[in-house]
Parts: sequence; structure tokens; C-alpha cells
Amino acid sequence: QLPLVESGGGLVRPGGSLRLSCTPSGFTLDYYVIGWFRQAPGKEREGISCISSSDGSTYYRDSVKGRFTISRDNAKNTVYLQMNSLKPEDTAVYYCAADPLRGITTVQPMCITTLEYDFWGAGTQVTVSS
Repeated sequence: QLPLVESGGGLVRPGGSLRLSCTPSGFTLDYYVIGWFRQAPGKEREGISCISSSDGSTYYRDSVKGRFTISRDNAKNTVYLQMNSLKPEDTAVYYCAADPLRGITTVQPMCITTLEYDFWGAGTQVTVSS
């Protein structure tokens, strides 16, 4: 079993909303940076957003700013990605990943670019289509 489990994907019409969840298996998300990524068919994986489970700081890819919101519920040991105003180009497999906060508490832009995450999930399909 992979260390992270994503859920909440599905088929939604353009303009609709979905909320994805990311829950670890066998560990708690204390002092981790958690990132959401997506990969569309024929395209490279891209980082969307990340959050620090320590101070709650967040970072977003420009194309999702104002539409997507990342949040965490430490009591439920879960990170969410609320996706609103979905577009067909948001169609992809969405993955969450986690990496320990190594001496920092605030996320940096590299969390959606070059950070090499230790843990990954299997992904959940999001399809935006009319």
C-alpha cells in the first residue's frame, strides 16, 4: 500500500467543483510539506499547490490561483484541495505527495517545482467535461 491515499476525484461539468483529499497511511502529517500535482495525458506532471502542516503556509501555481484552495485538518490528518470553477484543461490524474519539513516551517516555491518528495499516492482521476 502506498503511503498516501487520494480520494474525491470524478467527472464534473465545466464550472463545477470537486474536493480532493489526501490521507497518509501509517504516519501523521506533522511537520511535512504536502503537495498536489497533476498529470494530463501526454503531458508532464506539474505541481499545483503545497501546504506546510506546521504553519499552514501555502503556495499555488498561477493557473489555479483564485480557483483552488489547499487546506489541512491536522485533527483528521488530512490535506484537501478544493477545486472550483473547473475547466476542461484541469482534466488530469491528481496526486498528493509529502516530504518532511527539513529545518523550515514555511513552504517555498520549490515545493511545486524541484522538491523531491519522499512519499506519493497512486492518484485520483479528475475529468472536466460537458
